[in-house]
Amino acid sequence: MTTSRVTVQQAWDELAHGNERFMEGRLLHPQQNAARRSELAGSQAPNAAFLGCSDSRVAAEILFDCGLGDLFVVRNIGQIANENTTATMEFAVAELGVAVIVVLAHGSCGAVKAAIDQTTASPSPTTPAIKKELEAIQPAVQQEWFASQRISPYVEPELIDADAVGRRHLDETINALMRQSKVISDAVAEGSLGIVGCQYRLADGRVSPITSVGQVTITR
Repeated sequence: MTTSRVTVQQAWDELAHGNERFMEGRLLHPQQNAARRSELAGSQAPNAAFLGCSDSRVAAEILFDCGLGDLFVVRNIGQIANENTTATMEFAVAELGVAVIVVLAHGSCGAVKAAIDQTTASPSPTTPAIKKELEAIQPAVQQEWFASQRISPYVEPELIDADAVGRRHLDETINALMRQSKVISDAVAEGSLGIVGCQYRLADGRVSPITSVGQVTITR
């Protein structure tokens, strides 16, 4: 197990400051030159890992104003903690020594909207592979739907808050990472790893912390 080089709080604060720069339009574009490329040729030592959606508007290094070697990234539709993504995050913790994992949901998420559609009485046709992935998001859809005490088991898209579904799914993704990986849950318990769940607002570029696990203080 590789030891973290910074505290959980230091790793999160650095990302939070980078997002502030992104929102304010004063990007530093750090660690993006030839010298940095040469420095990283033989090894990498990122302090943070990122699990986010594949949405083209949610590019991790840009949102946090990071450079080469700063962020270990995995993205898929709807930031789902499946076997592959859990293994990738586990590698980041065990082999690279990251101090924080950021799990990022975002507004207007197509995967969430598709999962809502698949929970209606007449779901749209989709491929078997996409349908299987969306099944991981559908419990959050149903939780949000029944929280409003709807009688029908079938969701009506115009009556459900997709961003609220996204926040419920965000919690489940974090829970799944810890449930599926003893390496991750042990690192959190030991204080060497924190997990911060956030939601990204497309309009203003803000990454808003929603929840956290471990020894990290966030400002909501």
